[in-house]
Amino acid sequence: MNNFKEILPIIIKKNTFEAIGKDWMLITAGTEDKLNTMTASWGGLGVMYGKNVAFIVVRPQRFTREFIDQEDTFSLSFLDKNYRDVMNYLGTVSGRNEDKIAKSGLTVEYLDNTPYFNEANQVLICKKLFRQSMDGASLLNDKLDSTWYSNKDYHILYIAEIVKAIQATR
Repeated sequence: MNNFKEILPIIIKKNTFEAIGKDWMLITAGTEDKLNTMTASWGGLGVMYGKNVAFIVVRPQRFTREFIDQEDTFSLSFLDKNYRDVMNYLGTVSGRNEDKIAKSGLTVEYLDNTPYFNEANQVLICKKLFRQSMDGASLLNDKLDSTWYSNKDYHILYIAEIVKAIQATR
């Protein structure tokens, strides 16, 4: 089990292009009674509304979206590369159909009532600030629509303040 220490978001040393786009992250939301997680490789970190923020995009049909919409917060968990098979599993199996978190072998913990994974090396606890559905009319490059949205299932964009960042103290 990992022990964590709280860090300031401004000292996060991860290359976000690699951490999100290449290594992936788990987006997790819910309560102790019911939660879900999904693997994501799109998103980012930055500054907006005078706050350190994370932005994520989630397709409307994803089960995790229901939990994100119901709760004020969600977590972003970053795991080491040796969890790649687990991350792939969590991204391809729906929590509607099975208890994929239990089957993954990961350990759910809670920080300020927000679920995250103890196996992570870094976790961001995020409080939602903004939600907007994307649409094809807003895409400025027609190839984006045909490449990424052949089913017209446009992502929902969430911008959230990073209210806590914790790092494993291995």
